[in-house]
Amino acid sequence: MSVRKPNRTASLRSPSPEAERMEGSGVWEESLDWLKLEHPVSRSVSHHVNYNCLLEAERVMVEGRGVVLVNTDEAGTLIVTNFRLIFMSEGTENIISLGTIPLATIERFNKVVVKNQPTPRQSDKIPSRRLLQVIGKDMRIIVFGFRPKTKQRRIIFDALLRSMKPLRLWDLYAFSCGASKFSNDNPKVRLLNEYFRLLGKGHLNASMDMIEDGSYELSNELWRISTVNCNYTMCQSYPFALVVPKSISDEEILQASNFRARCRLPVVSWCHPGTGAVLARSSQPLVGIITTRSNTDEKLVAALCSQLGSAKGRRKLYIADARPRRNAIANGAMGGGSESSSNYFQSEVVFFGIDNIHAMRESLSRLREYLDTHGTTSSDGMSSFLRHGGWTWGGGNLSSMSASVSSLGDTGWLIHVQNILAGSAWIAARVALESASVLVHCSDGWDRTTQLVSLANLLLDPYYRTFTGFQALIEKDWLAFGHPFADRVGMPTVSGSGNMAFELPRQSSVGSYSSSPLRQSSASLASQPPSSSHAQNNCSPIFLQWVDCVSQLIRMYPFAFEFGPAFLVDLLDCVLSCRFGNFFCNSEKERQQVGVSEECGCLWTYLADLRYSEGRSHSHYNPFYDAQKHNCPLLPPAAALAPTLWPQFQLRWACPSEAQSGELESLCRNMSIKFSEQQKAKEVAERKAREVTVAMESLTAELKNEKQKSSSAMTLAKKTSKENAAIKRAIQSLGCKVHFATSDGTLGVEHNVTETPERRLCSSVQHDEKSDLSVSITVVAENHAVSNNPVGGVCESLCPLRTKEGGCRWPDAGCAQLGSQFVGVKANYDAFDRLSIYDSYFETE
Repeated sequence: MSVRKPNRTASLRSPSPEAERMEGSGVWEESLDWLKLEHPVSRSVSHHVNYNCLLEAERVMVEGRGVVLVNTDEAGTLIVTNFRLIFMSEGTENIISLGTIPLATIERFNKVVVKNQPTPRQSDKIPSRRLLQVIGKDMRIIVFGFRPKTKQRRIIFDALLRSMKPLRLWDLYAFSCGASKFSNDNPKVRLLNEYFRLLGKGHLNASMDMIEDGSYELSNELWRISTVNCNYTMCQSYPFALVVPKSISDEEILQASNFRARCRLPVVSWCHPGTGAVLARSSQPLVGIITTRSNTDEKLVAALCSQLGSAKGRRKLYIADARPRRNAIANGAMGGGSESSSNYFQSEVVFFGIDNIHAMRESLSRLREYLDTHGTTSSDGMSSFLRHGGWTWGGGNLSSMSASVSSLGDTGWLIHVQNILAGSAWIAARVALESASVLVHCSDGWDRTTQLVSLANLLLDPYYRTFTGFQALIEKDWLAFGHPFADRVGMPTVSGSGNMAFELPRQSSVGSYSSSPLRQSSASLASQPPSSSHAQNNCSPIFLQWVDCVSQLIRMYPFAFEFGPAFLVDLLDCVLSCRFGNFFCNSEKERQQVGVSEECGCLWTYLADLRYSEGRSHSHYNPFYDAQKHNCPLLPPAAALAPTLWPQFQLRWACPSEAQSGELESLCRNMSIKFSEQQKAKEVAERKAREVTVAMESLTAELKNEKQKSSSAMTLAKKTSKENAAIKRAIQSLGCKVHFATSDGTLGVEHNVTETPERRLCSSVQHDEKSDLSVSITVVAENHAVSNNPVGGVCESLCPLRTKEGGCRWPDAGCAQLGSQFVGVKANYDAFDRLSIYDSYFETE
């Protein structure tokens, strides 16, 4: 059943803070209305429970009924599976998206007990509110309320502990589900195909046989693919294949790797197809305090500035250090540091001042709390600014958020995003405008370096702005080059040790809920055990921040990207949920050891199937994409690099109405869907029209044939009519009656006599099957003497040319010819020709 929403306006308008707290407390207690929740049950599920919402291989562990989602004041059933925490509405069992979150997406959760101060209208004994707070990595804070004096919260809490913290990587849901229908080829093959494209060998296709026998050492004029790390012996966090200068041998590469942190030596990430300028990446050099040098490293870096054969001189080299200068100097005391431009010929060192992973984690935490405070679905169950404040987020436009811009700025998130965008744009400009090579690194070369290099690739190469290219970019610069996803996202590693902080201390607050005890989580981190300190908590939203930067570029260049913000949201959800294995582990080597590509489903196949289901009208597609409009590097000016909140991701839980796509994009997408439907209807109509046309042509041909047959029949009928008329006249001239029978094509002639005939002569002329007419004539002679000669009798009776004396005027003419010429009877001339004039044509009775 649904729970009645309280009237919260009074609590906001209360002049007294104390009264406001008390009123707010009473209203919130009323909103739960526990007595209306019938039969609250929480139980472990040992038998099979069938829910339609469950995915393949998803099993129910625990379910609790009569739980309240405090954010929206909805009552329902809370289910813990081996993959998700599911909240279904009371009665309808519809999934509530806000209360449903994958277990791997949960950053931490804790139990909260809020004690209430009684009001004059309430009894002294008011049960404490037992809450469960769930903080997600996807910008949401969820609070569930449980009925007092039950073990619901404890059972759910224990189930989350067991399910969220698997002892082994193989206990994750992705391994239970298996590859299923979302399988794909080996990521090594896709990496080689991308290398072939960069070297101008895109017509070649890589294969596992090529990888196994090591026959992928291809090269062009300046660069080659090296197999020096094929067994990950040189660098465990680098891929098996590396693009290096052609002039540098594998022995020199091994020597140069010793001068870089974690042996992550400078290698090529992208090369310009026209100028030969490259974008390279590495980790910090191990110069230390005394500024140690490495001739091999300097030679390798100098080779990055190689010119094409027709060009003269050396191109300039920029060394982009992503860290603040003070951090680089501090790392020098620990053996690291940064390059000196005097040691690297024709080079310039630039510091971008991007903060480390710990600063990014704390910034995102502040942003999440800020959005929860000002959202329409606040986790405190109280009225927020947006519920009754009369102003909106404006689709993420900062200019419309004047009431809280200062507090948003205090989070620091947008400043960090702007620094990354500015650094990437600067790198892309150096490569595109100056044809200079750029070497990018930070400390270890797998966090800030990956952000800058991959974003610069996106700006320089239009191919990476397509679905296929974007996948290749992530697999190359993020996965192959060893961004530690397991540490940053908080997943179990191959060794089974994780760095996730799951449980916060139990909190208690005396007074009203308006004091927001749930938002003390950030402050409580300071009192956490050392396991959650900066030294050991390596979780950080580095990849999420980079995707946020990509969304900013889509906002600035709406025609340049094949994909839209919805695709980025689904991509992040899949990464954070650990439903697929593409982003498991910390390196390519670890994923190969576990066999991720064989044992788990592929995220890219899943997303491709989503798009295939709806075609170009799917929300992943950008309806404004124009491949020719921005078929060149994107070089945004500094004034355009002012980021805003990403509404589709950052506001979808706090302000669902504002998280929807912009009005213009929605209108364009709806028009595209209607156009697609009309196009399909047009194709169906055209197909039916073609079928009707073919049928009409066939009917026209048949009608033409029928007309020809009808014309032939009419001609034959006229000819037959004329012959019948001639026969009729001839026979009637003898005083006989003529009867025509059309059914069998026979002609009957009967003499009209009044006296009994003494003698009858019969003449029958039969045609064969091919003849046109059969004639049968019966002549009954008058009551007078008949000539003894039957032929002569016929001539006297029928021939109009006989003489008065009874003789024939043409004695030598055949009777058949005579009959044909003068009587007009169509006879069987072939039969007549075979007879002699003296043969008996007529038989006597």
